[in-house]
Amino acid sequence: MADFGLFIGFGWPVRGREQKAAQVFNEFVAYLTDLQEAGTIEGWEPFFLEPHGGDLGGFFVVRGERDSIGRVRMSDEMAGLATRAQLIVDNFGIVGAETGERIGAQMELFLQSSAELA
Repeated sequence: MADFGLFIGFGWPVRGREQKAAQVFNEFVAYLTDLQEAGTIEGWEPFFLEPHGGDLGGFFVVRGERDSIGRVRMSDEMAGLATRAQLIVDNFGIVGAETGERIGAQMELFLQSSAELA
């Protein structure tokens, strides 16, 4: 099971550019589908949030092994898609994430560090 991932968040489309925003969203879907079919990532899932007055309109969660996620994050393809997304939707961002068994390791590190700084 993958212990690493990417959180790819996005806000609302730039007004008047909704069709282009949908196009870029579909480019992300195609890219992530290709990565999963090639075995580069374990999987991915999109989420749309209901209107709530905040900046986040939706996000993708991408899961994979640490090295694979790192390569995806730093790839030219991801850089190109991220640039296109930033131009067409507000509040776009990509953040690395840890999950699964890594949560326990991160909590252990937090508790150790906080005890040392108490």
